Amino acid sequence: MEIIKEELVDGISFTGSAGGGSKIGELAGKTIKPVVLELGGSDPFIVLEDADIERAAQAGVKSRFLNAGQSCTAAKRFIVVKDVVVDFIEAFKLHMQELKVGDPMDEGTDMGPLAKKEFVDSLERVLKDARQKGAEPQTYGGKHEKGFFFNPTIIPAASIDMEVWNVEVFGPVAPIITAKDEDEAVEIANSTEFGLGARVWSGDLDRAERLAKRIRSGIVAVNGITMSDPRLPFGGIKKSGIGRELSHYGIKDFVNIKTVVINR
Repeated sequence: MEIIKEELVDGISFTGSAGGGSKIGELAGKTIKPVVLELGGSDPFIVLEDADIERAAQAGVKSRFLNAGQSCTAAKRFIVVKDVVVDFIEAFKLHMQELKVGDPMDEGTDMGPLAKKEFVDSLERVLKDARQKGAEPQTYGGKHEKGFFFNPTIIPAASIDMEVWNVEVFGPVAPIITAKDEDEAVEIANSTEFGLGARVWSGDLDRAERLAKRIRSGIVAVNGITMSDPRLPFGGIKKSGIGRELSHYGIKDFVNIKTVVINR
């Protein structure tokens, strides 16, 4: 933290938790220095009734369980319209069961352990809360002799009052909630203090684009998963951060735009 106060530091870019970002932002404000904060996320994954359910489920499993769910841009809240929620859950479960959990040095492994025990404890806490509120989480995979492993878990009937829905879940737990229609799906998607990424799945691209404009986040992927690309600006809103990385927008966040007026 002390280095921020040094005159040699003209700008600050920080990637981490919302709590850490708040402290960095406070110091940046005190020293009047530009800051870019790339913080956490609780990304929604919306599936409409006209979506390709098989593709959406396969992409959903990849997006949720990649790196054992330890990614700020992972899909963390699945919102599926009622007409297709049963089909989506069944397809999602089938792809979950195909995941191989084990030694991360094994090329055949899909999912390794979590980074630290605190992540395991956090996941156990949110699952306990979900059970107390009526959910029945389902876990797939076997036991592991050592390491901070946590097998992929689905909560087929989550609700918005559950902790798993309202915090950034940094691990392989996938809560699914049913929306009556696209309007409710967008309302649920926006009911979070985070706003990093989002996904919309629909067979109608015009419809998906209209929904994407209504979602409050820095990034929206239509019929795909969210990932960074150096050609595109990357960052969030709300407690997911301020400013942008990558692209020419990322460069401009740390460049002084100088105006020179010459009169002859």
